[in-house]
Amino acid sequence: MTRAPADLTAADYLDGAREMAAADRPFLAHLLAEEAAQRTTDLATAAGIRASFPDPTTTRTETD
Repeated sequence: MTRAPADLTAADYLDGAREMAAADRPFLAHLLAEEAAQRTTDLATAAGIRASFPDPTTTRTETD
């Protein structure tokens, strides 16, 4: 079922973030979680969402 992006809720984006994390797609998970956080009115909840899905480009470690 396809839905218009304007109709999606924070919970919808958070579900998508969890699915992408489970599929080993951390950057997509981060983007979806960021959208969920932006749609959340409670600042503490938004901070928790962001902490659960950190930006993989800033947490990635390089190996030789």
